[in-house]
Amino acid sequence: MKIRLLAVGTRMPAWVNTGVEEYRKRLPRDFALEIEEIAPGQRGKNADTGKAVALEAKRIRERLRGDELIVALEVEGQAWSTPRLAQEAERWRLEGRDVVLLVGGPDGLAPDLSAVAERRWSLSPLTLPHPLVRVMVAEQLYRAWTLLVGHPYHR
Repeated sequence: MKIRLLAVGTRMPAWVNTGVEEYRKRLPRDFALEIEEIAPGQRGKNADTGKAVALEAKRIRERLRGDELIVALEVEGQAWSTPRLAQEAERWRLEGRDVVLLVGGPDGLAPDLSAVAERRWSLSPLTLPHPLVRVMVAEQLYRAWTLLVGHPYHR
């Protein structure tokens, strides 16, 4: 199983890339995590936020593959404990499908993208900085994998 994280935002600080890579390299090939950056829509003083979100959604849809299980990361999604994430990940593997995790831009995901997601996952009721989300997702996926294989990291 491969897991792709499609995240709106480019040019992350070095600490983000370092943190994500630390957990990516620990994951086995059958639980691999790939990160794909999506260019954000234009924002600014007079910019139309709706157009920016729609453009981000278009760019995300262009990267979706027809057979992936889509999971939207959203504040309004369901909060999962680490054991629950491990159960979800095991279900993903048993379904035999690759997974794509969607992270929107500053204004979230377009409603139509959220609607096509088979699962909606909330990392926290807090609004998190998007760079931090990448590191947290990578770490939590690694933690879930260690739980599934009985590795002591998850304790």
